[in-house]
Parts: sequence; structure tokens; C-alpha cells
Amino acid sequence: MSLPGRILYQLWHRPVAAVRDSARRGGPVAQWRAARGRDAMQAAALALPPPPARPPGAAFSVHLLTGRRFAYQTAFCLHTLARRCPAPLAPELYDDGTFDEASRGLVLRLFPDAVIHPQAATIARLDSALPAARFPVLRERWLNYPHIRKLTDVHAGRAGWRLVLDSDLLFWREPRFLLDWASAPDRPLLATDCAENYGYPRTALQRLAGRPLPERLNVGLCGFRSDAIDWEFLEHAAGALIREHGTSYYLEQGLCALLAARHPAGPRVAPFADYLTMPDATEIARPTAAMHHYVDLSRDAYHTTAWRLACESASAPERSAET
Repeated sequence: MSLPGRILYQLWHRPVAAVRDSARRGGPVAQWRAARGRDAMQAAALALPPPPARPPGAAFSVHLLTGRRFAYQTAFCLHTLARRCPAPLAPELYDDGTFDEASRGLVLRLFPDAVIHPQAATIARLDSALPAARFPVLRERWLNYPHIRKLTDVHAGRAGWRLVLDSDLLFWREPRFLLDWASAPDRPLLATDCAENYGYPRTALQRLAGRPLPERLNVGLCGFRSDAIDWEFLEHAAGALIREHGTSYYLEQGLCALLAARHPAGPRVAPFADYLTMPDATEIARPTAAMHHYVDLSRDAYHTTAWRLACESASAPERSAET
């Protein structure tokens, strides 16, 4: 961006965008309450009780990209999942480069056996599996677009099926759909979005996929077989999309939709009613779904209301699986 463009952005576009965002979120008072709620949630994460012990058996393995800013969300996500899951939980966390000792302590206090992958070790694995000379687009995006790391850092150079969770999830009932998939994975698993957000024209994505594209996929839940991911294809697809249409916040979601479309059996898609992306105020106040994903306009209520309900439910009887 040129110097005049940067000045225009700072003096006009950025302030206008901030005012519009404030209006969408209910105004300055609502934003202040959300900020207060976020601070309270961060403090509450430090006092979460240990999750209930489970009988020995096959563990439910989940993978999360996280860092210092998101450690409290990761703790709440895993804590609510562990409470609702009949199997022992086996979390693996991938450092985004900011996961400090306080963050480690927060997670390891609750899950002493959690595996934390330092970023230095991940970069060494990427240098072997996705060298920058062969994968310049993916590695450039790794530097400047952290969302791509949910694919690269978890899967590159690895084998077997992995289920990646976003940190801004809370679980309210046994996630039977996820457990059934994890016991016998045979195709990719993804969530359903509240609206289709692939970041690029559907025609461009379908041309790259060479087949119809699934609708409204969301990567808050994202399960792939690591050694089946075609990294050469992703490098080509990412490069073509960026050349033709520019960068996008939703590039990772678009690439995951391409991988799902190219699988011979298509994806398994979590039912929207039970694995809810952007729940409304009524659902947040009285959860009926097995899981909530607090994106966009539901994020403020996540910070003011949802986590408090999760803390209250920690002392209540565990609820049954979804039907």
C-alpha cells in the first residue's frame, strides 16, 4: 500500500470500520461490557476445577492451535469437552509463537498429560515437509495469515486422522457425533456455518475442485487424514485464488472446502442444530445444542454470558448425548 493509501486507511477507512463494528455490536456500552466479561473469563480460567476423571480406555484426541491471547479460551473449550466426554481427553496444542509459561501452566494444571508442540519444532517439521522453495505460497501465508497454521502445523509431515478444534467452542452435551467419527474416521469431518464464507467465488473454487462444492462448511471442527492431504494441490489452489482474487480472511476455510469436495466420499458434516455456529441470544442463555461456536456477533455474549453458564453447569449433573 502506498503512503497516501496508508494515510487514507488510518484517517478514514479504519475509523469508519470501527464505528460500523461498534454499531453492529450494540454500541460502546455493549463493547465495554464485553471487554469486562472477557477480563472476568480470563480470571475464571485460572480457577477452573480439574475435569472429572474417566475410566481408562481409548482417549479422544483433539488438536488446537493456540497462544497467549487464546489460552483462556482453550482452557474453557477443553474443560467443557472433558466434562461432556465419556472417554479420557488427549489434547495436543500447537504453539502459535506466543504460548508462554503462564499459558502452559494454565492448560497443564487442568490436563497434565496434554502435549504442547513448541513452534520451533513445528517450523523444523514444516521445513522438511513443506519447504519454502517448493511451497512458497503456503509458507508466505504461514507467516502472514495464522489461520493456515490449523492445516499446516497440525497435519504437514504427519500420518493418521486428526480432529482440529477452534478454541472459541463450548460443549453443553456429549458430542456423540464427534466421538462416533473419531472411533472410525473414513472421510473428512467439518462443521456447518451459519452462512457460506469461503472467501472466494464459488465458481472459482469449483473450477479448482473439479467437482461440486459442499455448502456452508465451517472449520471450527475440522478432521482430516494428515497423510492424505495433497499439499501440492493446496499450493496450486492458494496461489491461483490469490492471484485472481487477492488474499482473504477465509482462505483456510475455502481450502478445506476444496479438500472436502475432492474426497471420494465427501465430508461428514456436523448437524447444525447440535453443533451450532453463531448461536443467538436465546440459545446462548438456555443451551440446547451439544456445542456452540462463538463467532462474529455471538462473541460478545460468549464473554458476558456463556462462560458463566459453563461454570455454573460444572457442578450440575452431566447431560445426556444428543439425539
